[in-house]
Amino acid sequence: MEAIVALAIGILTMSGVWLLLRPRTFQIIIGLSLLSYAVNLFIFSTGGLRTGAAPVLEHGAAGNLAQNADPTPQSLVLTAIVIGFATTALFLVVLLAARGLTGTDHVDGVERDR
Repeated sequence: MEAIVALAIGILTMSGVWLLLRPRTFQIIIGLSLLSYAVNLFIFSTGGLRTGAAPVLEHGAAGNLAQNADPTPQSLVLTAIVIGFATTALFLVVLLAARGLTGTDHVDGVERDR
């Protein structure tokens, strides 16, 4: 399970960095989103990747951290998802405004001939 999550984090990070290096603003926004997903997955995995573990303590049972999931990374990831969604929406509005003003979606504002 850990190898699959590590591979997913690596692929998301690699794809996000590759898209960040592209010349168009939409690709940069998608790259930032992929990087934020990779970071969220990394933070979520620090809480422990356990299947079949109880999310909360049972009434009257003694608490054992080894058998329960840590809720702190889960709450951090939930907050980061909401903030990432709002930031992506803001970036898209700025992208549309910049494209309307300049007529191109290149980062430097100049469309290069091939």
